[in-house]
Amino acid sequence: MSKEVRWQCSALPPLEPRLQRRYQQLVQEHLQLSQSVAAGLNALPGTGSSFASTQAAWRFYQNENVSLPALVQPLLEQARHSAAAACQEYGLIVHDWSLLNYHRHASKADRIGSKRNRAEGYELQTALLLSDREGQPLAPLVQNLACARGLYTSRTSEVAVVPTHLDELLVRMDYLAGLSLNRPLVHIIDREGDSVGHYRQWQAHTFLVRAKGRQRVQWEGQSRMLGSVAEQLHHQLTFCRPVDFQGKPARQYVAETAVVLSRPTRQKRRGKKPGWAAAAPVALRLIVSEVRADDGKVLSVWLLLSNAQDTVEAGRLALWYYWRWRIESFFKLLKSAGQQVEHWQQESGLAVAKRLLIVSMACVLVWQLAQAQTPQAEQLRQVLVRLSGRQMKRARPWTAPALLEGVWALLSMLDLLEHHELSKLRDLAKTFFQPNAQT
Repeated sequence: MSKEVRWQCSALPPLEPRLQRRYQQLVQEHLQLSQSVAAGLNALPGTGSSFASTQAAWRFYQNENVSLPALVQPLLEQARHSAAAACQEYGLIVHDWSLLNYHRHASKADRIGSKRNRAEGYELQTALLLSDREGQPLAPLVQNLACARGLYTSRTSEVAVVPTHLDELLVRMDYLAGLSLNRPLVHIIDREGDSVGHYRQWQAHTFLVRAKGRQRVQWEGQSRMLGSVAEQLHHQLTFCRPVDFQGKPARQYVAETAVVLSRPTRQKRRGKKPGWAAAAPVALRLIVSEVRADDGKVLSVWLLLSNAQDTVEAGRLALWYYWRWRIESFFKLLKSAGQQVEHWQQESGLAVAKRLLIVSMACVLVWQLAQAQTPQAEQLRQVLVRLSGRQMKRARPWTAPALLEGVWALLSMLDLLEHHELSKLRDLAKTFFQPNAQT
């Protein structure tokens, strides 16, 4: 492929030039939508055969010089650049976990089981950077993959013992603090992060966690259940902003108060009997966020705990948590709506982890195109949606899957035209489209 068409990465992994070129080609070959029955690579018309591309990819993933920390470097460079341009005051880090189900892939000998889902596969753990302006995704900063052999992580080349989710989060937060993103970070975690012991451990970082409401707190000099405190704030809820809830217009209301968590920490470790340990009280902000339909019906209630400074308004914190669903969209793009990760044929967790970092770069490129505000970018998005053949809602002129599908169609067209004259292609097309004179 010529330089006019080949994607050029602003940052490359610290690998030898041959592997850097292969990395670029692999990212480009993932700028597409995959089908569950064909989740492998698609070769562009002007490159070698599909089999040759597949063999080259296999050698790349098996190469010991291609490490996870090396493959994450382009993502981190893109994140630093995007944070400077798209983040106004803070960088929002959304943490979440997702099971990659490979229950039919017996060749993957390092699968782990999930009692909750009755499935076998790997567990993906991701830290996704969002903008604090409009919540747009910028780049995944950490990708972990837990399997029977241990924890593969983009933080280090070493295989670690798989820790509990929340214990690993502290290590991850410390690592992210050292990335020099030039913005204070706010860590956003779903209800699994509601743990008083970990709130104490995370005090060096700013966090925003959805609480379950079943813990006891000190509020206005009284010991109350957190859910009861939230009920007392119901009359203080004030309208904050219009939002979308499951594709329908809704309204968000917010109230805030201060609470103190003073109960002992319950220490739970695998293979050990749970115990209690006294510790210092933790003062947090409780933000109650209520989403209502236009007729006043309550659609959702979130109890949010945060140690963010008072200069960050409660309504802003509620909005940041509202944006947490962007990581679910990222997982969906990796799975059924884009890359079909649960149908990949790589036979080890390490190979899957390497491919995930390459696919993540493809997602970042699509996000950058989606967020660009230039007239040329707007025109390109329109062209890509038309090439994708997808029907868009009037209020949604594009989607990430549509852009992915359109990018692949455009790259294939340009690559084909570089290797075949247009007149020759027209003559070849006539053999199929020419009407049959006998009918």
